[in-house]
Amino acid sequence: MNEQDFHRLVQVLEEIRDNQRTQLERQAEALALQREQFALVQKQYDRAERLQDRAEQIQAKSAQLVAGARKGMVVILPIIIVLIAYLTWLIFR
Repeated sequence: MNEQDFHRLVQVLEEIRDNQRTQLERQAEALALQREQFALVQKQYDRAERLQDRAEQIQAKSAQLVAGARKGMVVILPIIIVLIAYLTWLIFR
């Protein structure tokens, strides 16, 4: 191997090293971007989970209100019917 080949070999090896360094830098940037995206997705997931929990709480409260309204109608509806019957009796008497 002569001197010129040796310098060419060193130059090629330096180019390989430089390209590997550039590739590692790009991989590090891509990894940082992926971490940022993962953090964003995690934040969105947490927010969606909180919204889902809140929706479930609202549905539970609505179910309680509906159940209370049904119980109230059991009491109020017969009273209204009795009052209508009494009013009809008063009108047609």
